[in-house]
Amino acid sequence: MIAIIDYGVGNLFSLSSSLKAVGAKAIITGNAEEIKKADKLILPGVGAFGDAAEKLRKNGLDKIIFQEAKNGKPLMGICLGMQLLFDKSFEYGEHTGLGLIPGEVIPMEGSIPVNLKIPHIGWNSLKFKKASPIFKYIKNGDFVYFVHSFYAENCAESLIASSEYGKEITAAVQNGNVYGCQFHPEKSGTVGLKILKAFCETE
Repeated sequence: MIAIIDYGVGNLFSLSSSLKAVGAKAIITGNAEEIKKADKLILPGVGAFGDAAEKLRKNGLDKIIFQEAKNGKPLMGICLGMQLLFDKSFEYGEHTGLGLIPGEVIPMEGSIPVNLKIPHIGWNSLKFKKASPIFKYIKNGDFVYFVHSFYAENCAESLIASSEYGKEITAAVQNGNVYGCQFHPEKSGTVGLKILKAFCETE
């Protein structure tokens, strides 16, 4: 059973539908006991880092997610959910993340060429940096769908895929049993479904 963590932010229905499409059993929950009982966790998220981090802390879910991941349970963060895995974010101030992946989240503005639109919305190809279990059904150069204005930096040790948007942008990370996708697998067609399927098979 996969627990999709519901803390008030995230496109939960499409993610749940995608997991169902690959044959996975999933529940949408913000209940601590259900999260602890699940075999794997997915942390989705859209919106602002600070607000999302506060919602996790308000419900005590930050500590539960951290401990479950430290105990070895596979965890995947998606979009803002991925960013929350890092040490901190500089989105409208400085905010503390879950600290499961070393690095920080910074604005694209000032980092990419001024002629490129922010937020970065659209399909971009993945450039594999390291082998990862979540890529076992896809190939280098496959396209996935992004929607974001901030990105992760100083995370070379955990970087497993990048994408080009005026510069090399962090697309996916892995630190042991903790995975993160800046893009949306649930909006990335067949490629995204294959990534979710592979995550469902991680141990």
